[in-house]
Amino acid sequence: MEYSLNTLYFLVMGTLVMWMATGFTMLEAGSIRSKNVTEILIKNVALYSVASISFLLAGYGLMYGWNPPDDHALWADFFFQVVFVATAMSVVSGAVAERKKLWTFLLFATIFTGLIYPIQGAWSWGGGWLSARGFYDFAGSGIVHMAGASAALAGVLLLGPRIGKYDENGLPKPIHGSNAAQVTLGTLILWMGWFGFNGGSQLAISGFENANAVAKIFVNTNTAAASGLIFAMILSKLWLGRVPLNAVCNGALAGLVVITADPLTPSPYVSIIYGGLGGLIVPLSMSYLERWGIDDPVGAISVHGVAGILGLMLVPVLNTDASFTEQAIGTATIFAFVFGSSYAIWFALKNTIGIRIGREEELGGQDMWETGSKAYPEFMLGQEEDQK
Repeated sequence: MEYSLNTLYFLVMGTLVMWMATGFTMLEAGSIRSKNVTEILIKNVALYSVASISFLLAGYGLMYGWNPPDDHALWADFFFQVVFVATAMSVVSGAVAERKKLWTFLLFATIFTGLIYPIQGAWSWGGGWLSARGFYDFAGSGIVHMAGASAALAGVLLLGPRIGKYDENGLPKPIHGSNAAQVTLGTLILWMGWFGFNGGSQLAISGFENANAVAKIFVNTNTAAASGLIFAMILSKLWLGRVPLNAVCNGALAGLVVITADPLTPSPYVSIIYGGLGGLIVPLSMSYLERWGIDDPVGAISVHGVAGILGLMLVPVLNTDASFTEQAIGTATIFAFVFGSSYAIWFALKNTIGIRIGREEELGGQDMWETGSKAYPEFMLGQEEDQK
């Protein structure tokens, strides 16, 4: 009964995490311009597919080995882990949107999900040297989210900003997304999926202790997200005099990323503080990164990278099983390896098959150049001529 219950729990929680792919897709589609929406929809369903195959063929064995667990089915364990690696790759997707080549991106996704992610994951979740030192990351603030942000940062630096993002003086200009409703929908879907992300990382539901732990994790996860959103709203109003939707939604996501490092130890009341810190730091990070020439259309590097680091470093505040030294070592190691290896892969791709679409393609939109179809044809210029 325990084996069956835990297996079912892994499958249900994994399905919730898989649903996060929908959240990322909607968030990204709403955050970019109409001329690139179809391409990013294809990219998101394709990256999930690539991650599923690549992790099956190489990644899972490299990260964990194919050793049957004692208290749940092996394939349930694989399914739960494969949706995590797809989540990490989804972080990269939004940051490089509107100017990278689709097929080059999918080639990078193959390497990242089959090699880069599992190597660093094996050091901690796979029982490697980081876990032996005492590095603690309950559900993946660093192993999943910061890793994805590190790969995204490497790609963004080599891609450069979108055409028209900066004026002649180098000052950033706003580029508005196509659909605010999709951004909000994507945020709420991610919020929902995160219960599987954090709750499933308890790795069992059977028994008094596990059941109570999962319930507390759910409450802490929800509380941190709500707090992150509220704090981001307050900061935006005081700082900018208005409340931008992307700051509000990213505040909630930042709260989720922060609490992911340890959603069990803090009380729900402390989770308000942890999530609030995420909600405060991410709008600031997004603003400063933009000023430094880092063009991230959805704020993924700030939400998943900066908030991920914050979450990891907050763990030792209350968790006596962790130390600030080992958390810092683990954080720096994951960032250095993932950023360095990703930069090398992006650089090699840039100098061989290329990673950025041409100027004409970027100005006209990736939809017609790479997919041959428009997401919103009735609103696109030239639609009448296309119908003739």
